[in-house]
Amino acid sequence: MSGTCALFTDHYELTMLQAALARGTGHRRAVFEVFARRLPHGRRYGVVAGTGRLLDAIENFRFDDDVLAHLDRTRTADPETLEWLSGYRFSGDIWGYGEGEPYFPHSPLLVVEGTFAEAVLLETIVLSILNFDSAVAAAASRMTSAAHRRPCIEMGSRRTHEHAAVAAARAAYVAGFDSTSNLRAGYTYGIPTRGTSAHAFTLLHDSERDAFTAQVESLGKGTTLLVDTYDVAEAVALGVEVAGTSLGAVRLDSGDLLAQAYEVREQLDALGATETKIVVTSDLDEFAIAALAAAPVDSYGVGTSLVTGSGAPTAGLVYKLVARESADGTLEPVEKKSKDKPGVGGRKHAARRHDRTGTAQAEVIRVNGAPEHRESERALLVPLVRDGEVVGREPLDAARERHESARAELPSTAVQMSRGEPAIPTLYEEH
Repeated sequence: MSGTCALFTDHYELTMLQAALARGTGHRRAVFEVFARRLPHGRRYGVVAGTGRLLDAIENFRFDDDVLAHLDRTRTADPETLEWLSGYRFSGDIWGYGEGEPYFPHSPLLVVEGTFAEAVLLETIVLSILNFDSAVAAAASRMTSAAHRRPCIEMGSRRTHEHAAVAAARAAYVAGFDSTSNLRAGYTYGIPTRGTSAHAFTLLHDSERDAFTAQVESLGKGTTLLVDTYDVAEAVALGVEVAGTSLGAVRLDSGDLLAQAYEVREQLDALGATETKIVVTSDLDEFAIAALAAAPVDSYGVGTSLVTGSGAPTAGLVYKLVARESADGTLEPVEKKSKDKPGVGGRKHAARRHDRTGTAQAEVIRVNGAPEHRESERALLVPLVRDGEVVGREPLDAARERHESARAELPSTAVQMSRGEPAIPTLYEEH
């Protein structure tokens, strides 16, 4: 089977390509833009994620012999189009918000410039990656904000597709999660991995004591014991008896986590295990984490809600043509007029405006012309691909650090869990 990602696309991309090439319009210079018309209901900001994965995909977007044979056999494209595809390499330019950057309605997260034929083929792979990763990162950002620097562990692998699980772990790490349970994500991206045991391990043994003893003897006293298979209080006492007061942590995975956290903390302290930490799991989301803010909880494990975007499984991003080459060779703004889906034509430049304290005040989008940013503004678009060559690849930790610093610039309303309008307005300025 072919190793290229060129078939991770929609049929209509090739339909448009074939017709445009036949008409002679496929070679026109074009500018496409990725943006969200709106944020998921009640969200205050979005988070750009998946940029690094996208750059890898663009480099691997090739129509090899196996792919071309399939397209020919299924009559997806005519011989002339197949000949053109055989030499496909994106040779244009791409700019984008840095990975980890917050965004707002109509923020131009990605600007793709090249011929129409080259750029239109990237639509599906761009949206596939950015929509999923940005949805997970936005949810993760709300969770890490609610956690108030308590560590969060991504553990949603069993709740999504195996490849999506790896992408989700990466996106969550960008938005502040400290580790993942997914070993493939650890191998591929260098994300720290964590894992202890499930209830099945306890049930395997003749007694809870046997299970705890086996785990401590194998993994050491710093391990985390799951204490809610039977009776929590008895398990906590048994865990400290087996491992001593240097037991690493106990995990709570069911019941009233708030009440249990207080009870377990009191019990651990009474037993002398004052340094033993409490990890909570069990269908957590940002609201459950916020509700546990005052509880003696040391870290959170999040699965289903995280990998499904916590109610917003897609970021709602679109890929739209905003400018095309006119008869005289200049770029001409274009925009759709559809009801409820209007566009704003023209090539965009974006900046974030700040007040004297460094707090973000507005997302400023300038249409057409060269960018002219004020001293109080931070330019948001950075070069990612130049003349077909990737120039914007960076370490994953750079995206993680960008997110932390950029989120800190937002007004305090941005991290509120209640529903509300975007944290800052989007302003258009015409050159």
